[in-house]
Amino acid sequence: MHIKKLKHCCMVIKVPGQGGKHTVIVTDPGSYSIEEHDKIAYADIILITHEHADHFHLESVKALAKRSPGVSVIANDAVGDLLAREGIEHHIMKHGNAIEVKGVHLEAYGELHAVIHSSLPRVSNVGFLIENKLFYPGDAMVDPEKPVDVLALPVAGPWIKIGEAVDYALQVKPRLAFPVHDAVRSAFQHTLPEMVLSQNGIEFIKLEDGGEFEVK
Repeated sequence: MHIKKLKHCCMVIKVPGQGGKHTVIVTDPGSYSIEEHDKIAYADIILITHEHADHFHLESVKALAKRSPGVSVIANDAVGDLLAREGIEHHIMKHGNAIEVKGVHLEAYGELHAVIHSSLPRVSNVGFLIENKLFYPGDAMVDPEKPVDVLALPVAGPWIKIGEAVDYALQVKPRLAFPVHDAVRSAFQHTLPEMVLSQNGIEFIKLEDGGEFEVK
């Protein structure tokens, strides 16, 4: 599996298949990564965790779907409603669902976005476990309660403190983690996880925008 972080929570994940071919997955093409994800020529699968603008930019999804005939768009229920209004074919996943899409095993975990403030209603949010290897929780600190090899760890935002992010990673106990949800951050959002997680046997890759690595 090859993981490239474009920006914030938009990633391009290539899952190896038969005959040397790869299934290309794009996660959360949102408003912070428009310039980057609009350069993606093709995707097999688009995963969208929730409706917030930094995760879901409708015009970009429409454009990527047009460039990718037959793409499978997979989202939560709220995003599904928005896609349906535009006539975009999609599949809705909810907590506990598991499906096979184009040779890739996907599982869904979580139901609600993390609390931003008690005065604000919580939108729905679903995290995706890809190939029983990479877990991307979206904007929530949900524990799939099963082994996770690689964790895409949210580290910054109005709903999370860096200490909470570190504790979340310690709870999930992946083999390695890398930062997402970090378009607006301080340097501490990367240095603290690296320090604490490494002391607890979890490798932390300080993946910057445009960075990529291979998971074996």
